Amino acid sequence: MQKETIFYKKNFLIYGFGKSGYASYKFLYKKNNCKIFDDNKGNIPSKYNNKIINYRHLKKNNFDYIVLSPGIDIKKCRLSNYLKKNRTKIITELDIFYLNYPTIKKITITGTNGKSTTSKLLYDVLKEHGKDVRLTGNIGSPILFEKNIKNKTLFVIEASSYQLEYSKFFKSEYSLILNLSPDHLERHGNFKNYIKAKFKLIKNQSKNNYAFIEKKNFLLENLIKKNKSKSKIYRVNYQKFQKYYKLIINDYFKNIPNFKNLSFIFAISKNLKLSLKKIIDVANKFKQLDFRQQIIYQSKKLIIINDSKSTSLSSTLPLLQSFNNIYWILGGIAKKGDLLKLKKENYKKIKAYIYGKDKLFFSKILSSKIKFKISKNLNHALLQIFKDLKNKGDQKKILLFSPSAASFDQFKNFEDRGKYFNKIIKQFLKK
Repeated sequence: MQKETIFYKKNFLIYGFGKSGYASYKFLYKKNNCKIFDDNKGNIPSKYNNKIINYRHLKKNNFDYIVLSPGIDIKKCRLSNYLKKNRTKIITELDIFYLNYPTIKKITITGTNGKSTTSKLLYDVLKEHGKDVRLTGNIGSPILFEKNIKNKTLFVIEASSYQLEYSKFFKSEYSLILNLSPDHLERHGNFKNYIKAKFKLIKNQSKNNYAFIEKKNFLLENLIKKNKSKSKIYRVNYQKFQKYYKLIINDYFKNIPNFKNLSFIFAISKNLKLSLKKIIDVANKFKQLDFRQQIIYQSKKLIIINDSKSTSLSSTLPLLQSFNNIYWILGGIAKKGDLLKLKKENYKKIKAYIYGKDKLFFSKILSSKIKFKISKNLNHALLQIFKDLKNKGDQKKILLFSPSAASFDQFKNFEDRGKYFNKIIKQFLKK
């Protein structure tokens, strides 16, 4: 497919030179004038020194567009005032892709929990159907790195609230908004703004597009009514697909939240002309993504789950509801406004071990609800658990590493945290 030249001889400021900023620069620089700025100049390799713009010279440049990386918070970054004055010029990597490939079919998945897994599962299903499909966005490589795009190429895009918040032009033929619960409130300010960022996927659609939301999601329903949304809205009722539940033998989909997310793929199957048998086959063969509710050890007496991806209490909640005899490790940097909405009947099934920067925050939340111990660090938490596990009978126990918090107090990211847990758990199991 011939790439369109919507951007030609334009002036761009690339703000933020992580994966998204770098991909945007590589896509644009040959036909446009691109300058680079990053709050941390060390993020920019020295070979691009001649492209770096000094803060004092910003006003001397009349930029047509400012490409903003999703991790940048307008309210807290170095160019905050400049961005506020030039907000109409802000676009994203997703906008660049859409404007250059407006006719390519896009299936965009967002939500609070499970969007990476649902995106990967749908990608696997489409591959099983022989489709030329790409998996991009918040999962995999940046969308602008994709090559050899043809008219029949399908894009499965995982989109975070950060990516959607600043997008201006991006449209998706199919939009899936999974479950929604409070998250990233330190960035969005409140739950209402967080939902509005997600809702842009539906707001920007036209009458020939399709949106899939949870049935009885009144927050989205109010926005749909208020904005007089043009797309065809499908309310996904997972109970409608309960008849397929007995065909699923993969334990990963045996808890209700994961089956609900799988139901979105059942729901979209008619529109994409997908085979039910192939969906079931792919789901049964599906392997959990690393550090997302991932079972890393299983015996008659013990299951160990690495859920390092969990960065909020709402993301851990499904696991706390799904098992008995849970030994739960949590901690790190807590999310603003985070709450544990767990029914009282589950309290006695859990013992918690809290580590990390915000130990006090989590201890207050668990106080008078769940028994807990304070741990010096992750290693100490495991020492406490394995000591407590001794002589506890033959009933199966669940060792759950689901931090419910950001990792940056002790680790680079959730992947680094997950790898570290796997490393030390091997040492404990040997003992």
